[in-house]
Amino acid sequence: MDINTVYNNISRDAVSIFSEEGFKEKLNSGKKLRIKMGADPSRPDLHLGHSVVLRKLRMLQELGHEIVFVIGDFTGMIGDPSGRSKTRIPLTFEQTRENAKSYLEQVVKILDKDKTIIMYNSEWLSSMNFADVLQLAGRYTLARILERDDFAKRYAENKPIGLHEIFYPLMQGYDSVALKADIEVGGTDQTFNLLVGRELQRDYNQTPQEVITFPLLPGLDGVEKMSKSLDNYIGISEPSEIMYEKCMKVPDNLLETYFKLTTDLVESTFMPYISKDIREAHVLYAKTIVTMYHDAQSADAVEERYRSVASGGIPDQIEEININNSTSLADILKDSNLAPSKSEARRLITGGAVKISGEKISDVNYIFDIVGEYIIQKGKNKFIKINVI
Repeated sequence: MDINTVYNNISRDAVSIFSEEGFKEKLNSGKKLRIKMGADPSRPDLHLGHSVVLRKLRMLQELGHEIVFVIGDFTGMIGDPSGRSKTRIPLTFEQTRENAKSYLEQVVKILDKDKTIIMYNSEWLSSMNFADVLQLAGRYTLARILERDDFAKRYAENKPIGLHEIFYPLMQGYDSVALKADIEVGGTDQTFNLLVGRELQRDYNQTPQEVITFPLLPGLDGVEKMSKSLDNYIGISEPSEIMYEKCMKVPDNLLETYFKLTTDLVESTFMPYISKDIREAHVLYAKTIVTMYHDAQSADAVEERYRSVASGGIPDQIEEININNSTSLADILKDSNLAPSKSEARRLITGGAVKISGEKISDVNYIFDIVGEYIIQKGKNKFIKINVI
């Protein structure tokens, strides 16, 4: 891609650019830019919501610019208060570092590993003494901090706001000072924090970074933003069959948005599908995503499996286990991870969600007491084969 193509692509999908003129000037300056994105490793998994920004970074990376992915192992001990109605439970430093390991493995599914710099903000924040912290705090006012929607709402509702939370935007902003960032990108929920970095750079006599924010991808529930904690996400490291199944569950009215923000397909490719056959549009989306994060062969295999199951068939390759005579169905569901607990296994059975060799089972005390081979089905597309010995 050339500069104009990248600029137009980013401008098209961005919610805000502070400032557009400054962003264009920096892209055309001929300078190798340092572009920053930060992430607090509060949870160790990345999903398609994260990919919206990461894919734009890949474009800038291909123009020759330097991408710095900042792992907030130090800020993660506070937790980003953005959008929070109450104080988060703090993580230990060890927890943030452990979560960060899988972040790195997943980030390079999108970014070029050899052209990506990974840094931890503990490298500069942990070395600050109390005088340094006071100096940083003196560069911002409480009134400005309380302009944040989440803080303002909690303050108006007389809900606690920890002093350590107030420091979060300053700490994230100082990351930009420490890195001398030229550009910082993030979701719209990060707008306040990113602009604090821009202002702090000015206070530290640096050229203020350009700030680019992108829309938050709605989750599979069609209401909240994509989030693992809300279980409405598609993880970029999930097994291909799970990824495919989740893609097929994207709400119809959001499928166009998912195509635009998470794939490279142009409108002329996917819009005819959306207009004429929404189910085949989902198939196209699911195959595209699985191919991006796995490969085309996996996409073909899981599509065939999905169509087979949807038409009432049983997949050729399913997990097979041996069990002893007199094992209960509830125990098998739990031990094979088809149910998280025995009580949930019983609920699934009584709710009619479990079949044995095509026959619906409602007896929570069902026992396998006859030697033989059985197919257990949970819902529409979860299968295991058991051999009673």
